[in-house]
Amino acid sequence: MCGLLGLLTAGADAADRTGPISDALRCMRHRGPDESGTWNDADAVFGFNRLSIIDVEHSHQPLSYADGRYTIVFNGEIYNYLELRAELAENHGATFATEGDTEAIVAAYHHWGPAAVSRLRGMFAFLIWDAQERVLFCARDPFGIKPLYVATGPVGTAFASEKKCLVELLGELGLTADLDPVALQHYLTLQYAPEPGSLHRAIRRVESGTHVTVRPGAEPDVERYFTPSFHAGAGTGPALHARIAATLRDSVAKHMRADVTVGAFLSGGIDSTAIAALAKEHNPDLITFTTGFEREGYSEVDVAAESAAAIGVRHVVRTVKPDEMMDALPLIVWYLDDPVADPALVPLWFIAREARRHVKVVLSGEGADELFGGYTIYREPLSLAPFERVPGALRGLLGRASARLPEGMRGKDLLRRGSLPMERRYYGNARIFRDDQLAGVLRRYDPRRSHTDVTAAHYAESAGWDPVARMQHVDLFTWLRGDILVKADKMTMANSLELRVPFLDPEVFALASGLPRSEKVTGTDRSGTTKYALRRALEGIVPAHVLNRRKLGFPVPIRHWLRDEMYGWARDIVRDSQADHLVDLAAVSRMIDAHREGPIDHSRRIWTLLVFLIWHGIFVEDRIRPEIPEPAYPVVL
Repeated sequence: MCGLLGLLTAGADAADRTGPISDALRCMRHRGPDESGTWNDADAVFGFNRLSIIDVEHSHQPLSYADGRYTIVFNGEIYNYLELRAELAENHGATFATEGDTEAIVAAYHHWGPAAVSRLRGMFAFLIWDAQERVLFCARDPFGIKPLYVATGPVGTAFASEKKCLVELLGELGLTADLDPVALQHYLTLQYAPEPGSLHRAIRRVESGTHVTVRPGAEPDVERYFTPSFHAGAGTGPALHARIAATLRDSVAKHMRADVTVGAFLSGGIDSTAIAALAKEHNPDLITFTTGFEREGYSEVDVAAESAAAIGVRHVVRTVKPDEMMDALPLIVWYLDDPVADPALVPLWFIAREARRHVKVVLSGEGADELFGGYTIYREPLSLAPFERVPGALRGLLGRASARLPEGMRGKDLLRRGSLPMERRYYGNARIFRDDQLAGVLRRYDPRRSHTDVTAAHYAESAGWDPVARMQHVDLFTWLRGDILVKADKMTMANSLELRVPFLDPEVFALASGLPRSEKVTGTDRSGTTKYALRRALEGIVPAHVLNRRKLGFPVPIRHWLRDEMYGWARDIVRDSQADHLVDLAAVSRMIDAHREGPIDHSRRIWTLLVFLIWHGIFVEDRIRPEIPEPAYPVVL
């Protein structure tokens, strides 16, 4: 787990760019505090910050292979690297100078070409320079666990693990740091800027499940090697549940491979509890970590502690207070690169900082909901089924009737959503500003833009699928890689901590993608359940008090705090902002006051705006300058 940076020039001597690359590397020192290195030839220059996890004493990067023909920089972990090395040695006579997974990737590319990417079981973003063919090959893992940003200008193409590094290099590339208004509008709707864009127009993201080929002076050639597909065919019943348990157990075993200590995050839910319980089978001294708040209904600390006791692991708790959140938020936004308005990332940053004092790697439960049908909203096709039988004209009348109802009135949103086809009503788990609300706050609101710009292609790919599978498909391309995995990567790497996600494994996905709807969600009310097959598979693995517990996650009490402890702080952020040409700051202030007075809850919209204003203050105004700590980790035994 590290930070990579690479530049392929368009005819200029790459040696002249080593200084700027070395300077930009300092922006992501936190991703790899153990060692740093650079390499260059006439066309390419690479930089690398390493967090040593496997083959700690060797596998230094940038790493060369095949007598210097190839040079690789790699961020992530390949969990089947031992099997790949053995296959390459036996079938192709490959030899290795290290014991790590980095060399396994470049050797696989040497023998199998781009097809090697589909053989990798892990999380990854890497660059390989072929000095013989004068071509740069880059790839990102199927789900987008590890980030990879890209910018192409007159001088060449640059890639990096963190966007802030490319922001520093924009001038070197002949580019400017203009804000993208389309990405901002999508951010206010979704609470993140969706891939492949970013809030800087000149900087994009290499999408999950794609690889890129670039030659000096040419535009990058992008090809998708993995497209997730959900089609029922895995069967049902006890035999299926046993296969799920066995596949997940194997994934956790592979994810435990490391030459350093591995711990686990533990909330009160079934996903993280399952991972921790299975990890305990491989590490009897496993340490688990959780976070919470001193407010009833907003903490899973007690449930997590009960789970830890039942599993038999040492457990560490970090409680977060509102003043700590306010103080830390500018630094957290700096680490994020682009604003992500998920309040849960703040406690995640605190618990990651605590965990890094004990371990260097943690396992976590991200991805289970998207693969196994864990979100309550996945039951919506069942609850809205009666609307599907209503003639289209009448459904339109219902939608117009809902618009006349007072904001916050019970049933208003049900009528509105029931009047819409799925392609218009569902665009992921976060729904912050509706299109009709954006015009009141966004100065450059474009009514031609909509969330459907982001989701239309994914709905087209899933035409004819079961409605729940279509929602999962959309989430894999939007919510999962835009929010869940961004906060997981950024908040842990901010603390030089590697996070691994055993649910997001090709073998686990291959099984989960074949589940029929009856094995995912049941019922339309509180008596229904989610992740049905996974819950049955985990009987006897997770404690009984967790097995059928409803999902809570890491809820953050911003609704209450913005009416009390955070009210003045929020008003000050708006007052000091210089982003009034983008956002109507007076309208934001009125929203903050309206939230305080009640009864309508505006907290998520307010938080989304506050995070953007802080981001703007850091990356555009250069007015907010968080103090970036040097990575230093006193270890607690």
